[in-house]
Amino acid sequence: MTKNSLDVVVAGGGTAGHIEPALAVAAELRKRGANVIALGTAKGLEKDIVPARGFELQLISPVPVPRKINLDLFKLPLRLIKTIGEARRILRNHNADILIGFGGYVSAPGYLAARSLGIPFIIHEANARAGLANKLGEKLGGLGLNAVAGSGMPGKVVGIPIRTGLHSEADKAAARERGFQLWGLDPSRRTLVVTGGSQGAQSLNVAVEKNADALIASGWQILHVYGPKNTAPTPREHLHAVAYVDDMAAAYQVADVIVCRSGAMTVAEVTHAAVPAVYVPLPHGNGEQGLNASAVIKAGAAVLVDDRNIADQLVATVDTLIADDQQLGRMREAARNSGVGNAAETIADIVFDITDTHRAETDTHS
Repeated sequence: MTKNSLDVVVAGGGTAGHIEPALAVAAELRKRGANVIALGTAKGLEKDIVPARGFELQLISPVPVPRKINLDLFKLPLRLIKTIGEARRILRNHNADILIGFGGYVSAPGYLAARSLGIPFIIHEANARAGLANKLGEKLGGLGLNAVAGSGMPGKVVGIPIRTGLHSEADKAAARERGFQLWGLDPSRRTLVVTGGSQGAQSLNVAVEKNADALIASGWQILHVYGPKNTAPTPREHLHAVAYVDDMAAAYQVADVIVCRSGAMTVAEVTHAAVPAVYVPLPHGNGEQGLNASAVIKAGAAVLVDDRNIADQLVATVDTLIADDQQLGRMREAARNSGVGNAAETIADIVFDITDTHRAETDTHS
């Protein structure tokens, strides 16, 4: 007999880049009546973020893959078997109809557990280059979905699911007003938002410290998110420094220009908010941050500055963006038309289609 409820498990842990898309889809599914829980580990950011958003979090043991030959590498198979067993129990206890994975350590055991139980599963890759866990999931028979083309994982391109809370012009106006009040900003000055993400970015902090006086003299006020573990910048009038921002919707709405890293989630959120951006990709890794921003840069919604050069080029770059009175307007319009947006609704539609098909096939064979 076909059950009436839709029971979903989302798996995405470790970093905000994996957790935020998972929660955006979870929120959309819950809005449609689904019963959603999250799979995570006690070591990732999900242990705090998921419960704070009102979702149940079920924990499995983390299984990091050692990068060199050592004792931990030989323990890996047994640890993985244990973790898959934990994930299987959670899926069974939740009576899961489907699992949706978003990468990170928690996703691979989820994919293997779902496959072993005959539960359909979806893999969403937010980055320009797919991670190993998601490539494994697709090879195991999951449905691959990509934020952008060419990730290295086969699958339809759907964009990135994001959480905005801004569904109308009134919502945006309220967020903008909230931001001015929250950070004591002056509505008569242009606002430059500089953020290195939840942990901050040392190179961006150095760039602000070096250039704040010149930027303020040219008419900017700066909202600087410097990171909770970093040193606050030297106090100045029109420099509003905060360690961390919970209300990014308000930050995006007060921003005339934003200077930030180009993680996949950040690019999606900034573009969805139509904020002209100066992206400063992380200087290490496999170059995926530069690729994440390539589409919106090509569309004319953003520019890119190398991490090594941001301290020397910050003033000239942001001043160039306002040299033409119409430039920022063109960049905002380019962001709106770029096609980079919120995929939560699209993924939710796919979830319902897959589960309806799976249930029909199960009923046929029962």
